[in-house]
Amino acid sequence: MPQLPASHLDLNQWRIASDEAFGKLHINAHDPASFQVELKAATAGDVSLFDMRTGAHSVARRAGDIRDADISYCKLSLQLHGNSTLRQDGRECQLNPGDLALYVTHRPYELQYLQDQHSLVVLFPQSYLHLTPVQIETITARPVSRDHGLGRVMVPLFEQLADNIEVLEGPHAGALLQSALNMLVAVFASELDSQPENLLFEQARKYIDKHLANADLGPQSIAQALFVSVRQLHMRFSAHKTTVGAYIRTRRLERIRADLANPLHKGDSIATISARYGLHDPSQVSRAFKAEFRESPSAFRTRVSRP
Repeated sequence: MPQLPASHLDLNQWRIASDEAFGKLHINAHDPASFQVELKAATAGDVSLFDMRTGAHSVARRAGDIRDADISYCKLSLQLHGNSTLRQDGRECQLNPGDLALYVTHRPYELQYLQDQHSLVVLFPQSYLHLTPVQIETITARPVSRDHGLGRVMVPLFEQLADNIEVLEGPHAGALLQSALNMLVAVFASELDSQPENLLFEQARKYIDKHLANADLGPQSIAQALFVSVRQLHMRFSAHKTTVGAYIRTRRLERIRADLANPLHKGDSIATISARYGLHDPSQVSRAFKAEFRESPSAFRTRVSRP
């Protein structure tokens, strides 16, 4: 596990080093001329640790900085001294000493440090979490404190990693990091379990919306993707006065209707638009559309396209 000697970087050097380590970032300092970073880093396989002491600054990863080909990485930020504010997925959290939070590199995020601070950042592939993308999206920018629950066990472990980053070497270092990440999975799994019961319903809704093009989308495939039983899935939808099948059908029809009304798709046939959302039988689409919206797809398109 190679370690880098402690580095002292100015703002421009920190921008270059951050882009190389984390992907394209926009970094601005309150006082660019005096800004300094003291950095210690170590890497084992796909996992990298960065012990950072910095002045006040802000970090942003924007949508335009993210490429489809980029590997999905997670970043775990543990605040050791000072505080920071993290924003991602429509949430904002403040990290005080002893708090940590997760965020991902393939969606926009912002970090703000209003004063001198010391933090540990752990970078690792998203696949290490063994959670679905939908589940991960529900736990980003949510703080875990060393004062509550399993955080009382996990946070001190990562604090020790930060304190001893210079001695992390050899095959045992990789095994130690893997154990730490396994504990991280357990902590976030417990966080998911402690959230309101409608979490599964929200996860399923997001999954459905992302996979409407799949003609085989149904309770079995959704339950498998979310690591729950089909029975659990049906129960959650029943609690919301609907069924999995009805929700899928409604969402498909709503998306078809939106495309029929969109001038950008005026050259697409009804069959083409329907197939885009996993429906390939024109007569079935016409009947379902009329039952849902009280007019046929062609009549709706004609009506909304009138000047």
